[in-house]
Amino acid sequence: MSRSHHSGGEPSQRMLRVAELIRHRMADLLSRHEVSDPVLETRVVTVPKVSMSPDLKLATIFVMPLGGKDAKEVVEALDRHKKFLRGEVARNVNLKFAPEIRFKIDDTFENSSRIDALLRSEKVRADLDKPDED
Repeated sequence: MSRSHHSGGEPSQRMLRVAELIRHRMADLLSRHEVSDPVLETRVVTVPKVSMSPDLKLATIFVMPLGGKDAKEVVEALDRHKKFLRGEVARNVNLKFAPEIRFKIDDTFENSSRIDALLRSEKVRADLDKPDED
């Protein structure tokens, strides 16, 4: 059976499925405060997205503390417990090899807020309100 590679960098169904399993497990670990760290014990951390490398050997876990405060400290705390978290993922996600994990701040909401603000700006509004010159 051959593996098909998607053109355009689209993730395969397997990559998406594994990413979602890892996202669920990580969200569960964080919501139950199973990581013993003062930074993580005092914050609610969401896991909006996980992205897998095509070979499933690297999981990039996007996190955001509720309210967006102390995101850098949260990522540093997660990095300190990377070995424990990788072990938990390995035990609960049935893969041949446990993927390496890395944490990044999820800036999707921040980016969409910035785009919304741009679209509401006077300059863009003026351009949108111009009559067509056809």
